[in-house]
Amino acid sequence: MSVIQGQIGWRVTYTSTQICAVKGSTVNIPCSYTYPSWWEGSDTRVERTFWFTELNSGEPVDLTTVSEYSGRVQYHCENKDCTLRISDLRERDSAVYKFRFITNRFRGKYTGYPGVTLSVTDRFSCAVRGHEDSPSPSVYGPKLPSVSVSPSAEIVEGSSVTLTCSSDANPAAKYTWYKEKPVIKYLSEGPQLVFSSIQSSDSGQYSCKAENKLGEKTSQYKFINVKYGPKLPSVSVSPSAEIVEGSSVTLTCSSDANPAANYTWYKENQTLLQGPEGRYYFSSIRSEDRGNYYCKSENQFGQIKSSSLSVDVQYGPKLPSVSVSPSAEIVEGSSVTLTCSSDANPAANYTWYKENEDSPKASGQIFTITDFRAEHSGNYYCVAQNRRGSQNSTLHLIVVADHHISGSSLLIAAGPISVVLLAVLSLSVFLWIRKRRASRDSSGPDNREQCVPDPSEPEEQADLQYATIHVSNSQADPLYSNIRAAPPLRHREQQEAVEYAAVSFNSGSTAPRTRGRDTGEDPDALYSTVNKTR
Repeated sequence: MSVIQGQIGWRVTYTSTQICAVKGSTVNIPCSYTYPSWWEGSDTRVERTFWFTELNSGEPVDLTTVSEYSGRVQYHCENKDCTLRISDLRERDSAVYKFRFITNRFRGKYTGYPGVTLSVTDRFSCAVRGHEDSPSPSVYGPKLPSVSVSPSAEIVEGSSVTLTCSSDANPAAKYTWYKEKPVIKYLSEGPQLVFSSIQSSDSGQYSCKAENKLGEKTSQYKFINVKYGPKLPSVSVSPSAEIVEGSSVTLTCSSDANPAANYTWYKENQTLLQGPEGRYYFSSIRSEDRGNYYCKSENQFGQIKSSSLSVDVQYGPKLPSVSVSPSAEIVEGSSVTLTCSSDANPAANYTWYKENEDSPKASGQIFTITDFRAEHSGNYYCVAQNRRGSQNSTLHLIVVADHHISGSSLLIAAGPISVVLLAVLSLSVFLWIRKRRASRDSSGPDNREQCVPDPSEPEEQADLQYATIHVSNSQADPLYSNIRAAPPLRHREQQEAVEYAAVSFNSGSTAPRTRGRDTGEDPDALYSTVNKTR
């Protein structure tokens, strides 16, 4: 009976798949093979041919290298025919014999299945000439193997697990273990596959192959599902580029776990969100959302926290705060330091301006005026700016009087104080002039030119208020003075100690004018310069 095994031009043809031979005799097992002469863009040529019955670490073992066949095995191969000759047959030679050829191509290796089953028995059970017959019922190849798992309950990472393969075969089968996916991987030989501490990576599909010299069978897949707690979560932020205030941002947490983990997001130990998705979403992120975030992954087998994820939110400067040092009254000639600060990311640059001036006064967070003068008074403002925007704040600076500095210029409500001072001065001079006229009319013409009242007139003097008045001529600014009321006169002894003011009237020029009728000057006129007589 002719049997052909092959695919896409690769094939092995066995003349028979079952042969019975007598112990001590010689048997010939013929086959023929074929392959594509051109494959995967290159010529194909055969480099090696051999027969085998068993595997070593998943690879076929050439019969000529097996010690028990030494001197008894020969290959006769030519013109794509290859015959295996075994002499001095023994009962243990009963096996399934397969032919394999290897070409010069990387994947150009081929084995003919199912092979030829040879049964060796005594001369009474099989024809002496070795023609086809059924093997002895007491000798047979493996049945379909079964795989069992212990423990049979849920398998948890770190536990001990044993897989057992069994198959009915005579002679007894040998067993080989494989892991099927993602690729077939040889594991070990023996009826048991033992995991002393099974890991999550051991999850997958397993199979075992049972074989003896009369055949081989491979079990169905056995799926091992290892349960385990979450592995270290990975965290990410999207977008991964610069995050700008007002944009949408998503934080993602993921962790390998079986069963799937639940996730909790935290911001510096403050719980934000719990759920199975592992994502935290900002529809419009704010500057106060910046900070360090991390997530926790957990299931019934454990929990673990991720490493920290820093979220940096960029934004334009907030409204700057401005301050002045010293914060008390600013005295002319003192040193003044202005400070500007603004919350911004990236950090803001600062520029100082004075109101109504185009050119900046200074750059930097601190602006110092070392010798503060009247002309430095006014509104100053700082501009805080980065590539995300700018803001500014205004500071008003004024000078207050230093009573220890003669002639200092004051910029605090100068206009109203000047009016009040002039009104008081005018009223005092007007009252004095009226008293002077009354005194002149009553005393006669000889007393009209007298500028200083006679202290011998107590009735009139008792009603007068005297003042020490000093006004500086050195400045064109509004006039200021220190006005101190004289104490009231109670008796004649006090009158004799009073200092009287001599008032001279000047014209707009600096030279004093002559007083009297000859000058044509109106004695009722009010002049702005008053000098104190010592």
